[in-house]
Amino acid sequence: MLQVSPWTRIVTLLIVLGGILLALPNALPDKVLSRFPHWLPSNSVSLGLDLQGGSYLLLEAQLDQVQKDKAEAMIGDIRAAFRKAHIGYTDLSAKNDTVSVKISDIARYEEAKKLVNDLNPTMTTSVLSVGAKQYDMTELGGGALSLHMTDGFKTQTQRQIMEQSIEVVRRRIDEMGTREPTIERQGEDRILVQVPGLQDPDQLKAILGKTAKMSFQLVDEAADPNSRVVPIGDDSLPQMSDNPNLHLPNIVVQRRVLVSGDRLTDAGAGFDSRTGQPVVTFRFDSVGAREFGDVTKENVNHRFAIVLDKQVISAPNIIEPILGGSGQITGSFTTQTANNLAILLRAGALPVPLRILEERTVGAELGADSVKAGRYSAVAGLVMVAGFMILRYGLFGLFADVALTLNVVLLLAALTAFGATLTLPGIAGIVLTMGMAVDANVLIYERIREEQRNGRSMLASIDTGFRRAMATIIDANMTHLIASLILFELGSGPVRGFAVTLGVGIITSFFTAVMVTRLIVIAWLNMARPRRLAI
Repeated sequence: MLQVSPWTRIVTLLIVLGGILLALPNALPDKVLSRFPHWLPSNSVSLGLDLQGGSYLLLEAQLDQVQKDKAEAMIGDIRAAFRKAHIGYTDLSAKNDTVSVKISDIARYEEAKKLVNDLNPTMTTSVLSVGAKQYDMTELGGGALSLHMTDGFKTQTQRQIMEQSIEVVRRRIDEMGTREPTIERQGEDRILVQVPGLQDPDQLKAILGKTAKMSFQLVDEAADPNSRVVPIGDDSLPQMSDNPNLHLPNIVVQRRVLVSGDRLTDAGAGFDSRTGQPVVTFRFDSVGAREFGDVTKENVNHRFAIVLDKQVISAPNIIEPILGGSGQITGSFTTQTANNLAILLRAGALPVPLRILEERTVGAELGADSVKAGRYSAVAGLVMVAGFMILRYGLFGLFADVALTLNVVLLLAALTAFGATLTLPGIAGIVLTMGMAVDANVLIYERIREEQRNGRSMLASIDTGFRRAMATIIDANMTHLIASLILFELGSGPVRGFAVTLGVGIITSFFTAVMVTRLIVIAWLNMARPRRLAI
C-alpha cells in the first residue's frame, strides 16, 4: 500500500487541484470573479430559497376543466361526423364527464353508433390499458347513446396534464432568467414552485396565472358588438387592457381558429420602428407560416383578432399578405407586459388553469442569517473535529485534518460542477460529512496502533494498517451511500438536498481519507525518515 505508482499520484494531484479551482469562486467576491480569465471556472454553488430568500408558490391544477374540455371536444367531433354523414340528431350535450346524443332517424341508428364508436379511440399507452376505450358507450334506448369517460382515461389524462403543466411552468420560469428554481409535483394535482432570489412574486404569479392559449381568428365585422345576441358560430370577447378603469367594447370574432398559437416557434419583446411603442414579435413554424400566409392573403382589408385566453390582445386590419411567417403584435403594452407576453408565448400554453393555494416570500435578511449560522456551524464543526484528531493522533491527526479540509473543498467543487442548490439541510449534510470524513482515518490509525502492539515494524504497521482497514472502510461508506440514495429517491425538497450533500460527501471523504492521507504519509516518510512512529 505504501508503493504508489506515479500515475496514481498524478491523477490524485490533478483531482485535488481541479477541485480547488472549481471551489475557489465560492470564497471570492463578485468583483474579484469578474476579473477572472474566461477560461477559469467562475460558477459558485447556488443558494436555495432558505439561504438567499425568494418566492414560494403552491399551485393547484384545475383538472376538472380537463374532463369538460375533453367532453366538449367529443361533442364537436360527433357533430362534425353526423353532419358529414347527413344523420339527424337531437339532445347532443355534455354533463361533467358524460356525453349524450339521440339519433332522430332510427333506421340509421347502427350507422350512427359505428361513427360514434370510431370517434372513441383505444388507449395504447401502457400494457395494462391495451384494448380499453376512452369512453364507455351505453345504449339508452329510443335511439339515445351515452358516452362515459373511463377511469383509466381519466388517470392517464391527469398524469399527462400534470407532466405537461410542470414542464410548461419550468420553461416559463427559465425564460425569466432565474437560477435553480425548484419545481415539484405534490400529490395528484399540486405543483410546488420555489424561486430563489425572486423577492417580488407578482411577476411570477402573472406569468404562471395565464394558460396562454393563443389563436388567430377573424373579426365578424357584420356583427354588432353592443348587441346582447351573438351570432351563431361567433364569440363576443373582451379586449385586454392594463388599465382596470378603462372599459373597452367587446369584439365579436368568428369561433373558428384559423391559426393556432402552438405553431409559434419564437416570440420576443421589441419596439415598433415607426411609433417606438413596445410590441411583441413572433415567428411561426413552416406549417403555421403557410396557414398564416393563406389567411392574410384571402382576407386583405379585413380585421383579424389575436386572442389570448379568451381576450383580444389586438384586432388589426390586414393591409397586405404576410408571407414571411413572422409578424408583430401591437397593443397597449408596457416594456414589462410585452416581455411577459413574449415569455408566455415562448414557453407554450398551460393545458389547464393553475390556482394559487399558498404563496410566501422569504426575505433576504432571513436568508443571510441562515447563511451566517450555517457558516458558523460548519467552521465550528471543522475546528472541533480537527482539534480532536490532533489531540488524539498528534502529527497523523494533522495529516487527517489536511485531508478533511481538502474533502470540504472537493465537496464544494462537486456541488458547483453539478449545479446543485445548497439549502440549510444541505449545510447540515456538509457538517455531518465532516464528522464522518475522519472515520476512515480513525480506522486506519487504530489499525496501525494495533499492528505496532503486535510487534510489527513502523513501515509494516503503516502498510498493514492501510491495507487491512480498507475492507471495513468500504463497508461503512457503502452503507452510508445506500442510505443517502434511499433518502434522495423517497424524499423531496430539503430532504433531497441533504441526501445529495451527504452522498457526495461520502465519496469525497473516501477519496481523501484513503488516497490523499496515504500520499501525505508517504511524502512525510520520504522527507522526514523517522525512526519511530508517534501516533
